[in-house]
Amino acid sequence: MNKRKKKIRPVHIKNAIHQLAIWTIAVLLLIPFAWMVSSSLKSPDQVFSAHMNWIPRPIHWENYIKAFQTMPVLLYTRNTILITLLCIIGYLTSGSLVAYAFSQLRWAGRNVWFFIMLSTMMLPPQVTIIPLYVIFRNLHWINTIKPLVVPAYLTGWPFFIFLMRQYFLTIPYELTEAAKVDGAGHFKIYAQIILPLAKPILAVVAIFAFLLHWNDFFGPLIYLVDDAKFTLALGLMTFASKHQQEWSILMAVSIIMLLPTLIVFFYCQRYFVESITLTGTKG
Repeated sequence: MNKRKKKIRPVHIKNAIHQLAIWTIAVLLLIPFAWMVSSSLKSPDQVFSAHMNWIPRPIHWENYIKAFQTMPVLLYTRNTILITLLCIIGYLTSGSLVAYAFSQLRWAGRNVWFFIMLSTMMLPPQVTIIPLYVIFRNLHWINTIKPLVVPAYLTGWPFFIFLMRQYFLTIPYELTEAAKVDGAGHFKIYAQIILPLAKPILAVVAIFAFLLHWNDFFGPLIYLVDDAKFTLALGLMTFASKHQQEWSILMAVSIIMLLPTLIVFFYCQRYFVESITLTGTKG
């Protein structure tokens, strides 16, 4: 019994240290978020007060009302939701088709082309800004949402394709072979066998695409001109440049913009765990 206690105690101490480290890091990461929430409920004078009060007294709930009054939050939210949903559909459609070809079809040079596709991830986005802008300008797409949405349907995203391809490889190839024997074509196999089995990774790709475009600032900054077509990120920057002293209202708008990402993350957290455990089992 004494020997068992000596072996168990170091393990408990090690786990306690790990838990303490995790909670310490979590608290440190939550401090900026807590400051943002606190500042959104303060008056402008309290935000820059020498005495840091985490709980404002009094609480200024009217900052959120002023946010909607001084900035077209609903309009920007509608634009952001439209662009984000269209991009999610595009990534799921084009990316899953390409991932199916790389995982379930047997054709010459498949691995070489997959490597070439992955190598495009090493290109920084800044390299393609000017060529893409020239193309979209010649197509008369500037000041429309097309430059922000259409690439999701035509090119996909290499990282998303990689995730889906790795997951599709975990699906037994015998299923597609049996479907072929029964006379099913590739699109039927893709729609009725692969996609229903790949719901976890499709959910993960949708979450990543949501976070990518919900917080996107650079794309709308380049292609959108009219205020009525701005997204939340671009509208927030415009508001900050015009109302530099309204930090409490700015923090309130930031909280409104952040809430959907938090809801999506906590609601879909289990899909992250499930997909990560499966995408690395084959290569």
